[in-house]
Amino acid sequence: MDDAVRRAPLFRGVGDTAAGALLASMGRVELPRGAVLFREGDAGDRLYVIVSGTVKLGRRAADGRENLLAVLGPSEMLGELSLFDPGPRTATATAVAPVVLAGLGPEELDSWLSGRPEVARHLLRALAQRLRRTNDAVADLVFTDVPGRVAGALVDLADRFGQPAADGSVRVAHGLTQEEIAQLVGASRETVNKALADFSGRGWLRPEARAVVLVDVERLRRRAR
Repeated sequence: MDDAVRRAPLFRGVGDTAAGALLASMGRVELPRGAVLFREGDAGDRLYVIVSGTVKLGRRAADGRENLLAVLGPSEMLGELSLFDPGPRTATATAVAPVVLAGLGPEELDSWLSGRPEVARHLLRALAQRLRRTNDAVADLVFTDVPGRVAGALVDLADRFGQPAADGSVRVAHGLTQEEIAQLVGASRETVNKALADFSGRGWLRPEARAVVLVDVERLRRRAR
């Protein structure tokens, strides 16, 4: 557990002794695929760091439609907003694959940040990066067509979770259904299916069950722009 958690922004720039003390105070949470960590509207009181597996963050509209905000993996944090801005959870966190997390409460976080401005800076940078990613997603919804958004989502997942192969391809075991990919890019499943079929026909990717092999990442990267 230590290696994945130590790569989180919460631990950057600190020594092993201090990091070990915080690790000892963090609780371990294990969830099977499909289990909910917390729901939109719940009272928030803990920050989580993903040790292994992936978690999706989603919101549901009043009419039942779902929007997938992000897919997070090892060393990434979630739930931090409720610690810095107390209030209800803004999204539902669900395990995409079996997941292990380390949880941290507000008392431990306040004690940890006290006297450690370098940690606070890393946390602020992580929050800023999350906001930048959100801004990019909003801009894509306005300015980029659906195939471009699908290509962009696949490249982003490959950059963060991909496993490069000797032939230059990248396998991405994202664990998402096509419906969830559609929610991630803000489009219908049918439109996303057409985009994936087109990319496959061009030889840019090879679909697998809850995974995809990106055969030509650069072509997809250019299509996303």
